Amino acid sequence: MSYRKRTAALASAAALAGSAVWMAAPVARAEVVDVNYQCKTPIGDKSAVSPIDIKGVRSGSGYRITMSWQKGVSSSPVELGKGAMTPSATIALGGADSGTLAVSGPANDAAIPANTPIKISDLSGTYTPKKSGEVTFTAGVLTIKALGTTTTCTPTNDPGPSLTLDVSARGGGGAGGSAQGGGSGSDTGAGLPQTGPEDSAVALGTLGGTVLLAGAAGALWLTRRHQGARAGR
Repeated sequence: MSYRKRTAALASAAALAGSAVWMAAPVARAEVVDVNYQCKTPIGDKSAVSPIDIKGVRSGSGYRITMSWQKGVSSSPVELGKGAMTPSATIALGGADSGTLAVSGPANDAAIPANTPIKISDLSGTYTPKKSGEVTFTAGVLTIKALGTTTTCTPTNDPGPSLTLDVSARGGGGAGGSAQGGGSGSDTGAGLPQTGPEDSAVALGTLGGTVLLAGAAGALWLTRRHQGARAGR
């Protein structure tokens, strides 16, 4: 094979490898969704709208799912001291799976003044898929326990999914995913690739770029080798 053909073949292989890496990206779509909560409290009904963000991080054979509130919901007529309020919630599964995922988090780490929106800490849980395909994650019921009382907040505006993941079940299809609530709002999947679209794109783009750079380096080496051989003739 001539020098030019070898160089062209190497560059083409590098480009194809980069394209294959990019095309292998898992489908992941994340969107902040406004959720209109209607809350049943010990002192009457209340309502609040909060943008909800749900993220997924690969963790072993499953995913660490974290649900975040960008605004507070409900309120208390009295101050809630540090550690007096404990939140939990459910996330509705759709698409290739069904049922709910339980997520939970730590108690409030600071006092919450009376008659102010209650800021919910990040809630997390582990989702293990038993079916392969696209699974949607949509905000469900929020439960707030404080001072011996329980407040239940239910979405009333039929919110759309905050997260869609293309998941693969270990060992093929099954009867559905399993869910386990998190004991704290911390993300135990730190350091693992996040399944949100931006992080996947960055990671895969970096890998694809590395492959292309390696191909370019190989082409440059062949060029210099060819030029050296010609100079020595």
